[in-house]
Amino acid sequence: MTVLVASDLDRTLIYSTAALGLTMPDPVAPRLLCVEVHESKPLSYMTETAAGLLAELTADPSVVFVPTTTRTRKQYQRIRFPGRPAAYAICANGGQLLVDGVPDRDWRRQVAARLARECAPLEEVHQHLLSVADPAWLRKTRVAEDLFAYLVVERALVPDEWLKALTEWSEGRGWTVSLQGRKIYAVPRPLTKSAALHEVARRTGASTTLAAGDSLLDADLLLAADAGWRPGHGELADAAWTAPSVTALTTAGVLAGEEILRAFTREAARLGRLGA
Repeated sequence: MTVLVASDLDRTLIYSTAALGLTMPDPVAPRLLCVEVHESKPLSYMTETAAGLLAELTADPSVVFVPTTTRTRKQYQRIRFPGRPAAYAICANGGQLLVDGVPDRDWRRQVAARLARECAPLEEVHQHLLSVADPAWLRKTRVAEDLFAYLVVERALVPDEWLKALTEWSEGRGWTVSLQGRKIYAVPRPLTKSAALHEVARRTGASTTLAAGDSLLDADLLLAADAGWRPGHGELADAAWTAPSVTALTTAGVLAGEEILRAFTREAARLGRLGA
């Protein structure tokens, strides 16, 4: 029995300093392991316990661990996870499927064809973002993998009405808007993590899929899995979103990543016993 474990990364398995959510007294705070360095500075962390759980999970030959992220390939490849290297990774919200670190060209062609058929072009959406964003709170604009666009903003200064108007404008053109920390993403609706998940499951012959994620862009991933978990923070928690196959955790911050990995490990072991 092959179990596919697909997990979102930022604010699900790995956490920036700002997202750690350490509310306990300093002397009892968990030990942290840095798993990402950017421009010679530590950027993302897991607890040491979570790192050990991930190493244990990936050591199981019946488990296929698939990092699943909205990050670009370059951003993803900065991460150094403990344990066995992932044979598959889903980047750019499903737009890139990496096989042993190399982009799968056939998958990218399939994605491009579907986006051309079903939604407004990237250039139109990107230009709209530039035209309506306020310099008072806009810090950066980025286009990722020629697939989607995002803004880096001062979140507290972005009016809720502006975000609502952008969401309505985007929906009419086949795009989705998601707010994650200081980033506002505009992503084509057909560009999904779940589509890439199904492709990896087909290739590996996985009989069961497990998933975790915290943002609205992860909802389709969680629904596509046989069982899913979401942390007690993020867009999905803020919206009180859940589904029959999804466990809504109350734990928030970096300790949620630890709890998610415990759940993955328990469920993979249970399925292994059933398949034995």
